Amino acid sequence: MKPLTVSELAHWRADTQRARPVLLDVREPWETQICQIEGSALMPMREVPTRFVDIDPDQPVVCICHHGGRSAHVAMFLNRQGYGDVYNLTGGIDAWARQIDRAMATY
Repeated sequence: MKPLTVSELAHWRADTQRARPVLLDVREPWETQICQIEGSALMPMREVPTRFVDIDPDQPVVCICHHGGRSAHVAMFLNRQGYGDVYNLTGGIDAWARQIDRAMATY
């Protein structure tokens, strides 16, 4: 697992020459109703152990939660399952809303 800042993710998403990462949002559904990064896929943390096989292991994966704690656990889990290109979004969706998309709701 590698840490990834929100600025780095914003630059990555803007770079058309770079492979698009899977944005794996591990928050609860009620949290994503408040805010989410466009294009992210919801897989609540509690579902990851049974659903991680749905994630393409050949694509880079960026794990996202509210502040970065849950997503760090999921990223480490994915590494243990053999996923090699896994990132944890430092500061989570909260940092994204405060630094990148200031129009996004926070909670």
